[in-house]
Amino acid sequence: MLPATKEQVLELVRSMPDDVTVDDVIEELYFKLQVDEGLAELDGGESVPHEEVERRLSKWLSR
Repeated sequence: MLPATKEQVLELVRSMPDDVTVDDVIEELYFKLQVDEGLAELDGGESVPHEEVERRLSKWLSR
């Protein structure tokens, strides 16, 4: 784990209530991981244009 990552994890845990469970910590870390990965994809130009999302969703919503 990179030092910056370790510090981020420690800060996240410190910001949680004292009665936090291990499951709560894992859930929060997983959520952060997913958000960070999504933002990295956006930064890398790996996003789907809004119009394409609408087109794909229209197939599901019209059923």
